[in-house]
Amino acid sequence: MSPFPRGRLAAAMLCAWLVLAGCGGGAADEAHEGHGAVAQVEGPEDRYAGLDLPDPYQRPSFTLTGPGGQPYDFAAETDGEPTLLFFGFTNCPDICPTTMADVALALRGVDPALAEQVQVVFVTTDPAFDTPDVLAEYLSRFDADLPTRFVGLTGTQEQIDQAQLAAGVPQAEDNGRLHSSLLLLYGTDDLADVAFDAGNTSRDIAEDLALVTRA
Repeated sequence: MSPFPRGRLAAAMLCAWLVLAGCGGGAADEAHEGHGAVAQVEGPEDRYAGLDLPDPYQRPSFTLTGPGGQPYDFAAETDGEPTLLFFGFTNCPDICPTTMADVALALRGVDPALAEQVQVVFVTTDPAFDTPDVLAEYLSRFDADLPTRFVGLTGTQEQIDQAQLAAGVPQAEDNGRLHSSLLLLYGTDDLADVAFDAGNTSRDIAEDLALVTRA
């Protein structure tokens, strides 16, 4: 029997088609031109403004170090809530701040009652640098006027690797600077039917937040 639940196994298989995103120029950008747009994963119905996932990703279970250095159980803390999950690092000059800015703009554009429900979790791929305090300061640049604060998570390198495996995204390389560009959106049913990458806009995120909440 496979050690993965069916949905997670499908996610792990699908991640073989995903391209890692190189941040900040150099060889990584040359090798991954276009900042890591994912391969075609659109489902046949194309329900979402983002990337339809033909086989939904299950909300993963992992525990990392959260705000104030306290343990943060991702599955328990976000259970049943619309949740955006992203893996990146605070010194990233392009993909990470653009993604967080798009999320913040999307949340300002949806119904305030919905914005209050949405959990946004940023998991560092550079745990050697990104302490809880560093993450908190970084995320405060984006969420200061929002009803729910973004959550930054760190941990040991092994814990970060396991979290990426649990989420079904490729493990970061080059000290975390080559990482997945996927922003996963889990609905109230604890499944991610849609994800976003650098080709999507804040409007796409806002539209799909409303859609998965109604589903």
